[in-house]
Amino acid sequence: MAEPSPSVPRSSVPAAAASPTAAGTTVWTIQALLNWTSDYLARKGIESPRTEAQLLLAHVLGCKRVDLLVRYDEVPDESQRSRYRELIQRRVAGWPTAYLIGSRDFYLLTFEVNPAVLIPRPDTETLVLEALNWLKPMTNPRIWDVGTGSGCIAISIAHQKKDAQVTASDISPDALAVAQRNAQRHGVAPRMRFLCGDLTQPLPAGETFDLIVSNPPYVAEAEFAQLAPEVRDHEPRIALDGGPDGLLFYRRLAQEVTPFLRPGGRLLLEIGAGQEQAVRRIFSDHPDWQLGPTFKDMAGRPRVVTVLRQGPANGSPASC
Repeated sequence: MAEPSPSVPRSSVPAAAASPTAAGTTVWTIQALLNWTSDYLARKGIESPRTEAQLLLAHVLGCKRVDLLVRYDEVPDESQRSRYRELIQRRVAGWPTAYLIGSRDFYLLTFEVNPAVLIPRPDTETLVLEALNWLKPMTNPRIWDVGTGSGCIAISIAHQKKDAQVTASDISPDALAVAQRNAQRHGVAPRMRFLCGDLTQPLPAGETFDLIVSNPPYVAEAEFAQLAPEVRDHEPRIALDGGPDGLLFYRRLAQEVTPFLRPGGRLLLEIGAGQEQAVRRIFSDHPDWQLGPTFKDMAGRPRVVTVLRQGPANGSPASC
């Protein structure tokens, strides 16, 4: 990196960053490294620089982020500082921290992530929460997650709803492999099925679900230039690109998934900023769908559109 490296003390290192010895030699303790890196990342415009510095250093040291608090006086060796410096350089160059450390926390679990999958966002937890609220009174519900990516939605639901049978599908075999590893990691693989293909293509004819969930690609083509470089240049475009107006996959879902959702069943869809009314209009134009509520995320923004399949439940084992 162009600025002083935390492996070698320089006079321009921020005064609060390093711990000098009596002889004036800098001792790069964990606290010193975090202080220096937080300041450096802040100057480079990285959001939440202290958190990112902690995540990267905890990864290098093979510990949890919280463990750093009781290890402040420890001095990482040169190889660890070298690895840390390399990760800092890549982060400043635009690589997302989640890809650098290979994981991201979501809902109550930690998920493996790599450039084959979209990095889970806290906003998507709104979809999981509302799905679980609706599923709570049901017995042995069947759920399908369309475009599962890392599996964060499907696996979180399966982990919390112990009698659920969950199908997760994705057009990307590489993404599906990540989701399968995450399911094994969290002990839900026996109750999950993973299918590779475009939307409804891999599903057997005649199969139905009580709940369908999806965080589809919803970035409009004209919006890509405005995306943060770490998203635009590193996350999979196939998981972001929603066509010319960002609504391509909502139209496809409205037209194609009806036969796979039981009458009375529910469809929960994550949406992007400013898309609520457009998505609701897409489904209101189809006689098979009945609009439900829109749920807001933690920031108060419309985030999840609810749609119900018209018709009686026909004695389904699950009911709302």
